[in-house]
Amino acid sequence: MYDVFGLGNALVDTEVNIDEGFLRTHRISKGHMTLVDSEQMHTLAEAVAELPQNSCSGGSAANTIYAVQALGLRACYSCKLASDATGDFFVQDLEASGVRINSNAQGTAGTSGRCLVLITSDAERTMMTDLGISVELSKTEVTDEALRASRYFYVEGYMSASPSATAASVHCREMSESHGVGVSVSLSDVSMVEFCREGLERMLGNGIAALFCNEEEALAWANTDRLDVAIAELKDIAKEVYVTLGAKGSMAISRDGMHEAPGIAVQPIDTTGAGDIYAGACLAARCQDASPLEAARFANHCAAELVTHYGARLKSIAAYTGLRNSFS
Repeated sequence: MYDVFGLGNALVDTEVNIDEGFLRTHRISKGHMTLVDSEQMHTLAEAVAELPQNSCSGGSAANTIYAVQALGLRACYSCKLASDATGDFFVQDLEASGVRINSNAQGTAGTSGRCLVLITSDAERTMMTDLGISVELSKTEVTDEALRASRYFYVEGYMSASPSATAASVHCREMSESHGVGVSVSLSDVSMVEFCREGLERMLGNGIAALFCNEEEALAWANTDRLDVAIAELKDIAKEVYVTLGAKGSMAISRDGMHEAPGIAVQPIDTTGAGDIYAGACLAARCQDASPLEAARFANHCAAELVTHYGARLKSIAAYTGLRNSFS
């Protein structure tokens, strides 16, 4: 039995602190995720080669699943990697946390995915992503028996950028619906809403259990500048909607009504992965029977701690245990 089964990209994240001029020089749109090819990734990697860097297994959904496991629950992840050093690093790093990865994740030719996370002095993160072989993720990589034995299925909206990954997401949603598994989806990035909406709509089907997004993604989805209008539309998609609001906290919308979970005052140094740990903490809390509002409060607690550190994850499982124990 698993608490959360995840489907998503398998990337090795490399974080680098840069100045605003670097973004201008390379004509990079600040604060968003941009897909690049392997040649572009090589050029960018060369440009930051002399700067201090930190790497870990990543990808949005992988970070969420890691958080679920590190917070004391059981998680499983399906992904696609190449048989290369990057893929080996990813598997070893994620499995060390206790997350189960599909046995056929590796074994193919090609290049494993990479994400270069560029962090400016205001703690904003800009992601340049080469999906590599991960773009070919399909239902072949889905461990059906593990999905059927899970309480929640979680998928990142980035899957909508790939036809085969979108099809795999739909396969998982339909199987979840047939076996009473709650479906949860993150919109992931405003670029997915703007350019991959058809894929997202297929992933959402006729409605899901939980939807995660930030304010910008919510407004883009509803094509409005009013959050109340966006929330009204999102409520028709999911039984529970969680909208993150940055330093202001988040909102939990469910059958119990619309509730605000206040933000926690911290000095952020890196917002990378804040939405990922938020979703993981929220799902972990819901698996332990917390109300949507309490789950949002706990998720705020976890995200606020994460942004005071560099990287998309805390440095140890013990740090996640500390988060759980310090919440009140």
